[in-house]
Amino acid sequence: AQNKLESTVRNISVTQVNIAAAESQIRDVDFAAESANFAKHNILAQSGSYAMSQANAVQQNVLRLLQ
Repeated sequence: AQNKLESTVRNISVTQVNIAAAESQIRDVDFAAESANFAKHNILAQSGSYAMSQANAVQQNVLRLLQ
């Protein structure tokens, strides 16, 4: 009975370590995906701002030419 109990305790310990490792791996993957997603949206926002400023500059140049 003692050996069976010790074996069960060892199995539970191994399972606990495996679960912790799996959770860590899942968190790392989520962090990497969210970091990439943030970078993508940041680049899109910056390029949108740049496009708007360029369009504004073109409008100003056209108005200057028409005066």
